[in-house]
This record gives sequence, C-alpha cells and structure tokens, in this order.
Amino acid sequence: MTLPSDPNILVSMINMKLRDGGFDSLADFCLSEGVDQTAIVTKLSEAGFEYNPENKQFR
Repeated sequence: MTLPSDPNILVSMINMKLRDGGFDSLADFCLSEGVDQTAIVTKLSEAGFEYNPENKQFR
C-alpha cells in the first residue's frame, strides 16, 4: 500500500481504515497492509498526532 505523504490526509485515511476496516489494532492494520508501523507513528507524531490504542485512532 502506498501511503499519502501529507500527514493530515494520512491520519484521516488510517483512522478511517481502523474504524471501518475491521482491524483490531494499528499493528494489525500495518501487518495486513504491509506498512511500517514505526514510520507511521513517527511521521504522525511529528505532525502533532498521537495514537490512542483504546480508541484505535490518532488524535
């Protein structure tokens, strides 16, 4: 999967996939889609977003 480079679009896409895609966690999403979880968390953290595992979303 190719991820958007814009962090605002990326966070929107990932939150939508986590909400609507039936994934149990961010790790499950990353494994299923073949993307690097650390890279996503780092990129979104640098843009001011933090992952909340209880809600399965970035805010």
